[in-house]
Amino acid sequence: MQMLTHFGPFTPLDGAALLLLVLLWLATDRLIEHPPAKHPSVSILMQDYRREWMRTFVTREPRIFDATVIESLRQGTAFFASASMIAIGGGLALIGSPGSLTRLAGELTLSIDDATIQMKILVVVGFLSNALLKFVWSNRLFGYCAVLMAAVPNEAEDPLAFHRAAQAAEVNITAARSFNRGLRSIYFALATIGWLLGPLGLVAATLLATGVLMRREFASQSRTVILDRTGT
Repeated sequence: MQMLTHFGPFTPLDGAALLLLVLLWLATDRLIEHPPAKHPSVSILMQDYRREWMRTFVTREPRIFDATVIESLRQGTAFFASASMIAIGGGLALIGSPGSLTRLAGELTLSIDDATIQMKILVVVGFLSNALLKFVWSNRLFGYCAVLMAAVPNEAEDPLAFHRAAQAAEVNITAARSFNRGLRSIYFALATIGWLLGPLGLVAATLLATGVLMRREFASQSRTVILDRTGT
């Protein structure tokens, strides 16, 4: 009977919980980046502000403020990339020596073996690896954006000025999109840790992570502030 209800170290309920995790991760990305036209996400709303930033950048003198903002954005991506690398290293260390987690699970009266812990931590490492790749690419794109901004002519009357600024804006938006995808991967990596408590723990953590992301993108106070573009 045990062989009929288990697939390796996992039960069918584990498989269903893992499938829910992956589906909600993909669905969250899709909904945030392609929201209903009448109810845009914070990420989509910020795209307009990034374009407006670059249009304002053309006539701003001096442009030191803009260079400082870009550098700040690059530092943010570098920080998260470094943190992801450290977390990946910790995850791989646990996969290589899962005994400490096994003992902790035993103290919590959870029935779990080394192979099961290794597979579950591997999923966490997978999400962290995706986050790392997104952060690294985002950092590079912000660098491209800085170069494009430096190529914007100093004279607003130059026919290339607003064209170069528009190019910088689109690269800036792409960099931010990659950064946000990396952040969402971290959310779901944290949710996957709930799997150590069993499939129901994974389901609960996945729903919590999804709920937090949806609230921040579609129902947060910051979104209300960002929506007010007229000051009325």
